[in-house]
Amino acid sequence: METEALKEKVIDCIKTIYDPELPVNIYELGLIYEVDILPLNNVQIVMTLTAPGCPAAQSLPIEVDQKVRQIEGVNDVHVSVTWNPPWNKSMMSEAAQLELGMF
Repeated sequence: METEALKEKVIDCIKTIYDPELPVNIYELGLIYEVDILPLNNVQIVMTLTAPGCPAAQSLPIEVDQKVRQIEGVNDVHVSVTWNPPWNKSMMSEAAQLELGMF
């Protein structure tokens, strides 16, 4: 599978994962900083959470890992959580901001 096609599949998969406290997926919330397709179709994802004390701090990265692993063609997955730069509301897509009534 081509790298770009696999990356699109990974992003589409991530868009099915929702923050447990908000009715918006984590991709539109701006929690996904990087999606890289490495050699052998290994996927590296760098993400953050809305706050260090986020109740989903343990479950969201695991959910991302498990769902992306199920994509046909993916060999291995590595999800890392970073706090730099810290997440803020400006990282949300327009669609997410509209969904949350922030316009």
